[in-house]
Amino acid sequence: MVKETGRKLVTQNKKARHDYHLHDTFEAGIVLSGTEVKSLRAGRASLAEAYVTVDSGEVWLRNANIAEYAYGTWTNHAPKRARKLLLHRKEIAKLARESDASGRTIVPLQIYFQDGYAKVLIAVATGKREWDKRQTIAERDAKMEAQRALRARNKR
Repeated sequence: MVKETGRKLVTQNKKARHDYHLHDTFEAGIVLSGTEVKSLRAGRASLAEAYVTVDSGEVWLRNANIAEYAYGTWTNHAPKRARKLLLHRKEIAKLARESDASGRTIVPLQIYFQDGYAKVLIAVATGKREWDKRQTIAERDAKMEAQRALRARNKR
């Protein structure tokens, strides 16, 4: 069997970049059962309501929906169970300090396969206020308009 190489994106949490100011990011391994891996390879996952907690020195991905494997039997997994994330001890300590700070939370950004191993990209984040969201949208629109004008000018 050929060993997988490279990075294959399974799912991403687009709303996290809209709702939060992202600070530090970490790449974590994830503990999965066999049917969960097969379901992820089929692309059947969602991070829409997922969050990360640090409990007694362990990091857990909670409320992430990995759909049941279509061809699974009685050994199928629960779709929204808590899944352990694998990080170095220093990274776990840093995440614990950051999440204890006021207004900070840990959000998952992506689930992907890196060289055949399932990984989760997580970030320490601070929630945006409504005016922050509007400001971000206005900046993005202004940038797109400037790009359009530059393209139109260069076409002449």
